[in-house]
Amino acid sequence: MRRSRVIALVAVVTLVIALVGGAWASDRGRQDTIASGVKVGGVDVGGLTADQARARLERRLLDPLQEPIVIERGTRSWRLTAKEARIAADIQGSVDAAMERGRDGNFLTRSWREATGGSVAANLQPELTYDDRAVVRLLDRVRRVVDKPAKDASVTFTGNSVAPVPAKNGRRLKAAALHDDIRAAIVAPGADRTFAARTRSVKAKVTTAELGRKYPTLITVNRGGFRLTLFKNLKPVKTYPIAVGQVGLETPAGLYAIQDKQVDPTWNVPNSDWAGDLAGKSIPPGPENPLKARWMGIFAGAGIHGTSDDGSLGSAASHGCVRMAVPDVIDLYDRVAVGTPVYIA
Repeated sequence: MRRSRVIALVAVVTLVIALVGGAWASDRGRQDTIASGVKVGGVDVGGLTADQARARLERRLLDPLQEPIVIERGTRSWRLTAKEARIAADIQGSVDAAMERGRDGNFLTRSWREATGGSVAANLQPELTYDDRAVVRLLDRVRRVVDKPAKDASVTFTGNSVAPVPAKNGRRLKAAALHDDIRAAIVAPGADRTFAARTRSVKAKVTTAELGRKYPTLITVNRGGFRLTLFKNLKPVKTYPIAVGQVGLETPAGLYAIQDKQVDPTWNVPNSDWAGDLAGKSIPPGPENPLKARWMGIFAGAGIHGTSDDGSLGSAASHGCVRMAVPDVIDLYDRVAVGTPVYIA
């Protein structure tokens, strides 16, 4: 009886040793194979050798990322290649991690898992990288073409008229949203790699309807027609006869503004040859002062003023200033303010 027990014990021990040895040998035989159920970035690499896993990951993960990122708007398109974006993947690191994940536990638990058809439920995330600065440069290229600044409403002048130029809204690339979309797709195999360059409208600061408030008062001077016209809210309200600068001392053309206003001004005589002995002197109001009643300075000593020489109106007779009849200059003076635009044509 005792002998039979010993024999049975020896048989059991022998069987256990055989099973353990078989499990160890089986586990050793699978040490170069990734365990079933292991995935990398959703790609099943279970049952593959390291070389096989590398090839599969390169084909399934890296190859799709070689397609360029494309931004489109109408007939225009902009591309960012994988080389420019420096897209890269640590395939070897992913394979090593997959191998290691499948070796969790010991050879007995691993052998039992294989014997019972078990698997490792693991989806490892691969290390995929790119240069975000390349994406920013791509967006800058798109912006240079797509972005259009808004244009405020403005006015154009002639010697007798003021015409409004309508405002134009601009557009701006929705760069932040586009950047986020590209970031999410650039290292995501299977993601759409073509994007639309969507924009948002940029409104003008000054609309056509607001022009009247921006330019409540305007003056135009028609040198050839010897007329000064006053505009209110872009509409002509009154026209006055004037004299302008003579040949060689022309009233300056261009867009100016009233810089200062004076009642019964003092004449500070320019240091010019035409002034003769009066050059550089200051002439107070009175008979010797040609600046009568009112003064509205516009540019470099030139201005609008009254004159006692009504016969000069309708001619080129002044030394650069705009002359008006005294009642007219008083009337105009009270209708305009410092800063009023003056267009001389």
